[in-house]
This record gives sequence, structure tokens and C-alpha cells, in this order.
Amino acid sequence: MARAERIAAERWGRVAERLAAIALQVKGYRILARRVRTSSGEIDLIARRGDTFAFIEVKARASVEDALDAVSDASWRRISDCAEVWAARHMPAGDLGWRYDLVAICPWKWPKHLRDAWRPDFALTMK
Repeated sequence: MARAERIAAERWGRVAERLAAIALQVKGYRILARRVRTSSGEIDLIARRGDTFAFIEVKARASVEDALDAVSDASWRRISDCAEVWAARHMPAGDLGWRYDLVAICPWKWPKHLRDAWRPDFALTMK
């Protein structure tokens, strides 16, 4: 990929993340962090609604199906590892839930929020 293409893709990724954040806020989520990086990986958005934290991957693709296909189990595991590091540092103690969501950004459509798009225990049993 040429440098100009990488820059354009990075810029579009940031726009997609902003659109996803706006859509989530409209649904009542509070955005806690964006582009969280740890030694384990990266999470695009971390949000909270009620007593549930959502670790969110954002994908801009032609369709929701393409967005789902763009995130492999290995990618979800890296996101999960990153979430555990973040949670250990930032989540309050207590009985709070958390899950892994995906927001698909498709051309000319409102962002599609897929709650609970991946579960670590389910992915491990499928292997």
C-alpha cells in the first residue's frame, strides 16, 4: 500500500470512529476512551451504558457482513487481551458487565451497532 493510500485509510478510519462514537452517544452510551493502546493490542472505543462496559471495534466496509468478516478471531483475542489490561487499571470494582461489540460503518447508512459481536468463551470452544 502506497503512503498516500495509508494516510487516506487512516483518515477514513478516524472518521469512522467518530461516526461510531456519535451513534453510540445517541443510543445513550458514554464514550470513556478512544484508540486505547496497550502492549496487548488496540481498542477503537470503550463505552459505558448503565452497568455494562463495551469494548468496541469499528470497521468501515461496504456491508455489515464485510465488517464482521474483517475481524478475525485472532483480532478479537488481541482486543480481549487489551480490554483486560484496561479493565484492570480503570474499571471500578463491583459487579459490572462487559462485552465486545462491533460498529459497522457502511456507505450512506446509519452506523450499525452489533452488541455482543464476539465472546471469548464461545470462540475458544469453536477451535
